[in-house]
Amino acid sequence: MTELLSEIHKRLTFAIISHPDAGKTTITEKLLLFGGAIHIAGAVKSGKTSRAAISDFMKMEQERGISISTSVMGFEYKGRKVNLLDTPGHADFSEDTYRGLSAVDSALMVIDSVKGVEERTRQLCVVCRMRATPIMTFINKLDREGKDPMELLDEVEKELAVQVRPITWPIGQGKLFKGVYNLLDHTLYLFRPGEDQLPVDTVSISSLSDPLLDEKVGASLARKLRDDVEMISGVYPSFDRDEYIRGEATPVFFGSALNNFGVRELLDHLTTLAPYPTPKEAEERLVAPEESKFSGFVFKIHANMNPRHRDRIAFLRVVSGKFERNTMYYHVRSGKSFRTANPTAFMSQDREIIDEAWPGDIIGLHDTGTFKIGDTLTEGESVSFKGIPSFAPQIFRSIRNADPLKEKQYHKGLDQLAEEGVVQIFSKIHQPNARVLGVVGQLQLEVLKSRLINEYAADCAYEPIDMTIAHWITSDDPKILKTFVDANTRHVLVDIRGNFVYVSDSEWAVNRVRQNNPAIRFYATSEMIDKRA
Repeated sequence: MTELLSEIHKRLTFAIISHPDAGKTTITEKLLLFGGAIHIAGAVKSGKTSRAAISDFMKMEQERGISISTSVMGFEYKGRKVNLLDTPGHADFSEDTYRGLSAVDSALMVIDSVKGVEERTRQLCVVCRMRATPIMTFINKLDREGKDPMELLDEVEKELAVQVRPITWPIGQGKLFKGVYNLLDHTLYLFRPGEDQLPVDTVSISSLSDPLLDEKVGASLARKLRDDVEMISGVYPSFDRDEYIRGEATPVFFGSALNNFGVRELLDHLTTLAPYPTPKEAEERLVAPEESKFSGFVFKIHANMNPRHRDRIAFLRVVSGKFERNTMYYHVRSGKSFRTANPTAFMSQDREIIDEAWPGDIIGLHDTGTFKIGDTLTEGESVSFKGIPSFAPQIFRSIRNADPLKEKQYHKGLDQLAEEGVVQIFSKIHQPNARVLGVVGQLQLEVLKSRLINEYAADCAYEPIDMTIAHWITSDDPKILKTFVDANTRHVLVDIRGNFVYVSDSEWAVNRVRQNNPAIRFYATSEMIDKRA
């Protein structure tokens, strides 16, 4: 038990969340750089640089300069084993982000100082609040002309319903940006425009009245900093780590990720303040990391991470106990035993085989079709972890093979990408070979087509369907469910797990069907149905 507790207290597992283009993937690169995981941090730009970001490894990600799939990376820093998830910022890939958030213990929120709080940031914060996930905030791009820092803090509190606790404070902004002042340890971090900020100049001052402050940043900015800090002290309470751990307050840092400025200080505070692995809620009970028996859940599946091997990896978050290589575990959904000979740890698409893993770790299990998203492995107990649903699609398309000579590749690719959660695939009741796609956003359709071409040498064509609303359906009485399905075959599809989904073109029509069929339950996500399966 002593070894287990020691390993738990070393772990830090967090996700980076933001609106697209706030600098999330750039800050991921820089955290890896300061953590010693990489030696060169590549700028993430849409197809204009030869070097793509470490965390964006799929072809479309590299071409468009956006994150499409959650990347998992690990490194060690100041005595902590850091597991970092870079999640998609684009709304079309919400499900991948939400599933990623189920596997972490805290989040780092990146906000663009020019644009402030944006829509995706609001949505992701709602998910974090639902789970009481602690959030640390980095306000990025201070080297550009942007919103006033005080205005940004007010915006965060108002828009995201979380209290702010500034830890560093900017000195100037845009062309006048001189650096940041650490409110806790009274240290100046000086910014050098146009330089790589390695290392950052640090200056300790006895107090804000120290004449060294005027010497380093100029009398005007020194005076403004003194006024700002006085106002901050009167408006915001002192930072309390317990408030942060409970998800009630967010510590705020300022900097410029592109220039490596403020990132090391952020990482230092992350490793000092962020929580150890936390208990995870299952349908049956709360599972604590300190429990001696192993348990973990699959929150992501990815095929063809290494195109040379055409492999399929299930990403598993270790919740409790110690995971050991070549050990037989219980696969809860199937009721069968499972053993993996080559579990891996990640550095984006690079992997290394490991012999053991501890709570908080995210490991890769080679998968030949055994796993589905949400599956649980244990040492024998039947537990099913919460919070890993599929969401009701809003866009539907029928899909067909565009190249009859590639029938096998087409079906293999479609099935594997559906298991990943890239898209949702449904079949019709009396036409099981007629596939219908469901997605949250249009870009998912482009991703599916691109990956079929590049990873499976297959192609597809889409045709629109007059459907916009979907609900998973079930009933306590199987006969009533069957009667309903038989009477509504034009409006009922079957998902890849065999669950029934009622689809329609209007909310009014769905409500009418609900009223006429009180024994049928309708759900906006698959989670409730999956737990009953």
